[in-house]
Amino acid sequence: MKQHIAQALKEQLPPHLAEHDIEQLLEAPRFQEQGDLAFPCFRLAKALRKNPAQIAAELAESFTCSGVQEVKAIGGYVNFYFHIPTQAESVLSEILAKGADYGTAASKGEIIAIDFSSPNIAKPFSMGHLRSTVIGQSMSLISAKSGYQVEKINHLGDWGTQFGKLMAAYTHWGNEELVKADPITELHKLYVRFHDEATNNENLNEQGRSWFKMLEDGDEQAVRLWTWFRDVSLDAFEQIYELMGVSFDSYQGEAFYNDKMHEVVEKLDESGLLEESDGARVVRLDELNLPPCLIQKSDGATLYATRDLAAAYYRVNTLKADKLFYVVGNEQSLHFKQLKEVLKRLGENWADELTHIPFGMMLKDGKKMSTRKGKVVLLENVLKESIELAAKTIEEKNPSLPDKEKVAKQVGIGAVFFHDLKVFRQNDVEFSLENMLRFEGETGPYVQYTHARASAILRKAEGQSTVESFSSFGEAERPLVQLLAAFPDKIAQAFHQLDPSIIAKYVVQTAQAFNQYYAHEAILNHEHSAERLALVKAVVTVLDEGLRLLGLEAPEEM
Repeated sequence: MKQHIAQALKEQLPPHLAEHDIEQLLEAPRFQEQGDLAFPCFRLAKALRKNPAQIAAELAESFTCSGVQEVKAIGGYVNFYFHIPTQAESVLSEILAKGADYGTAASKGEIIAIDFSSPNIAKPFSMGHLRSTVIGQSMSLISAKSGYQVEKINHLGDWGTQFGKLMAAYTHWGNEELVKADPITELHKLYVRFHDEATNNENLNEQGRSWFKMLEDGDEQAVRLWTWFRDVSLDAFEQIYELMGVSFDSYQGEAFYNDKMHEVVEKLDESGLLEESDGARVVRLDELNLPPCLIQKSDGATLYATRDLAAAYYRVNTLKADKLFYVVGNEQSLHFKQLKEVLKRLGENWADELTHIPFGMMLKDGKKMSTRKGKVVLLENVLKESIELAAKTIEEKNPSLPDKEKVAKQVGIGAVFFHDLKVFRQNDVEFSLENMLRFEGETGPYVQYTHARASAILRKAEGQSTVESFSSFGEAERPLVQLLAAFPDKIAQAFHQLDPSIIAKYVVQTAQAFNQYYAHEAILNHEHSAERLALVKAVVTVLDEGLRLLGLEAPEEM
C-alpha cells in the first residue's frame, strides 16, 4: 500500500520529489484514529509557498488510490485510511502463501562477516558475554532474512601475555586431573591466584612475560599448554552455545592472525603511515582529534589494532566479505574509529563497509557485573536457573503439558534472550531473572504464550472450511492487519539500524493486538470463522518468524 500511495502522490507533487523519497516520508500516525499512513507536508511549504495545512487539505481533496477508503487532512499531514478487506486480501494471502518466507528479501549477492561473542579462552563464559552473543546472533539472522549471505565468526581471545601468566600459574600450582575434571573453573582459579600472588612478587609477572615469549617463539611445552587450554575452553564454550542454540562458521581467534600481521605492518610502512613514538610505531590521526593508533610496541610486539587490521584484510580478501560487522561493547568505539581510519588511509575503498555495532553494559543492581578477583556471574548458571524457573512455572500452571522439559528450555532461554534484545542495544540492561520470566508485559514468555495460544485455536479448528474472501473484515481487524503488513518493513528497519529491539518491540505489539482481538471477538463457531482463522494463522506465522529472528523458539503448547 505504501508504494501505491507514493505512486499516486507523485502525480500531485512537484517533479523534483522522487517516488522513493515520497515513500520514505510516509509514516505510521502516532494514534490509530489518525489512520493507517500519514504524509507530512512540511517539506513542501517552501517550494509551494503555502503553509503545510493548506497543502495537506488540497492533496486530501483530490487524492484517489485503490485500496484507500478515506483521506483526511489533519494539521500538516495527509492521513490515509485503508479499505481493510482489500488490504487483508493482499497481506494475508501473501503470508499464507509464503509462510516463514514472508518478509524475506531477494538475495543481494553479498556476504556479511559478523564478528560476535568472542570470549577469552581459559576464562569463565560470564553474563558479560551475553549481549554480544545474542545481539550478534540476532543480527546474523536479520541479515540473512535481508538477503545477505552471513559468515558468523567467533574471534576468540586466545593470545596475549595473560596466557603466559596462566602457564606460569599452572607450572607452580596446577593439577592436571583437576583441570581435566573442570577446566574453566580450575584455569580461572589459577589465573586469579597468579594475580593475587603477583601483587607481592614482581618476579611472577616476569615469569608470565617469559612464558608468553616462549609461546611466541614456538617452544614445545608452551605450545602444548596453550593448545590444551584452548581445546578444553572450546569444549566448554560449545556446551553453552549448544544450550543457547547459537552456532558459528569459524572460531578464528587472535592467534590465527599471527602469521598475517607482518604483511599489514609492511603495507603501513610502504604507505609512509608509520611513525616512531616513544620507541613504538603508530599511525597518527591528530587531524581527526583521535589518539595515535598503536601498531607495534617498542619490543616489536603487535597489538589489537594490528590483529584487527589483519583480520579485516583476511575477511575481505579470503572470505570475500562485502561488509564487516563487529558486535563489540561501547567501550571499544575509539578502537573501531581508528581501525576504519587507518584502512581509509591505506586506500581501501571497502573501509566504509566496516561497521561497529556497539552495545551497553549488563548491570546488576545498577552496577556493572564485576569479574574482578574471580567474582563472575556465570552465563551457564543463569541459563540453567532460568530453565528451572520456567519448569517450575509450567508445573504450577500446566502440569500435563507434553514435552515439559523441552518447553521449559525454550521459555527459559527465550526469556534471557528477549530481556536483552527488547532494549535498544546501546542502552544498559538491568539483569533480573524475575522480570525476564514474567508471562505478562514485554517479555519473551508473553510472546511465546501468545503464539501457543493462537496455535491452540488452529488445532481446534482443524478441518474447517478455507477462506474465500475477507469482506467481513472491519475496524476490529484493522490493528492486526496493519501490524502483519508492517513486518517486512520492520525487518528492513532492524537491519538498517542494526537494532534487533525493533523486532522485539514489534512481536510484543503484535501479541498484544492479537490478545485484544481474541478477548473481544469470537473466532471459532462464528459465521466468519474461516476469515478469522486465516488471520490467526497469519499471526502464528509472523510471531514464529519474528521470535526466530531474535534467536527464540516458539512453542506450540505452553
